[in-house]
Amino acid sequence: MAIAKAERLMNLALCLLNTGRPLSKRELRTSIEAYIEVTSEDAFNRTFERDKDDLRELGMVIETVESIDGEVGYLARRDRNQLPPVTLDAEEAAALGLVAKVWQQARLAGAASGALQKLRAAGIPLAEAEQDRYSALEPRVPAGEAAFEPLMIACRDRRVVTFAYRKSNAASPGSRQVEPWALECWHGNWYLAGWDRGRGAERVFRLSRIVGNVRSRVGEFTAPVPDQIAVREQVAGFAGEHATAQARIRLRVGAGYPLRARATRVTGRDAEWDDLEIPYGHGLDAWLAEFGPDVLVLEPAELRADVLDRLRAVAKG
Repeated sequence: MAIAKAERLMNLALCLLNTGRPLSKRELRTSIEAYIEVTSEDAFNRTFERDKDDLRELGMVIETVESIDGEVGYLARRDRNQLPPVTLDAEEAAALGLVAKVWQQARLAGAASGALQKLRAAGIPLAEAEQDRYSALEPRVPAGEAAFEPLMIACRDRRVVTFAYRKSNAASPGSRQVEPWALECWHGNWYLAGWDRGRGAERVFRLSRIVGNVRSRVGEFTAPVPDQIAVREQVAGFAGEHATAQARIRLRVGAGYPLRARATRVTGRDAEWDDLEIPYGHGLDAWLAEFGPDVLVLEPAELRADVLDRLRAVAKG
């Protein structure tokens, strides 16, 4: 259905752009195959009005002209439906080139590459000499999770999604139904913020913990979308990023590099273990449990107990 509608809108746009005079609804109906297949006049009128409104919402300027005999016609003048010339200086063009390199692992990479080709064809200065000044910059935003693209589209289209999600302390995933708001990358991982219908509250989900396919559902959002969605701040809070207390842990040598990056102090104990001091806040127990036998919590006692409880829950299944 989506493909059929896209083709119908494209054909209507082409007809309105390539006519030298206004076309009536009767002429458009006999010119566009999708309209010919509509048997009912009322159904055609409803479809045509929706299509016309959709094209206008997309930015197309469609004029309505009434002839001397009272017949209404439609056309889209090319001079009113053309973007002004795109002009970029060398630094702006180089910035676009860097942005296009960001999406290396998602399907957006093809769109970004195609956009640069169009800019070059239009004469925009993307000279190699200018790009060389910025060649040391190689931005990367990893988007290898299979859930990334369907969630990105769901956030854009405001569509409810369902997926299986494995919590850090659970042996098996549980079903979630979410109204997706925004995606954001934090410390190399992608997170989704949205309204969890099952919990009746705002939640943040790590994409790497989504199991299987993400499926979209028909229906309106039931919760208002916030004007500002601070995904990073929420994840940082759950990870203890803003913590003021300190925890002492014992970490296996050669393991737990994210923990080492967070550590405020690292002391070598022996050939197998290091002692670390890391910020302690809400959610640290869940994060430490992910490292399994490579981490031993020394203090505080409540953190040690929470991590042990999580590991026992996983062991029991």
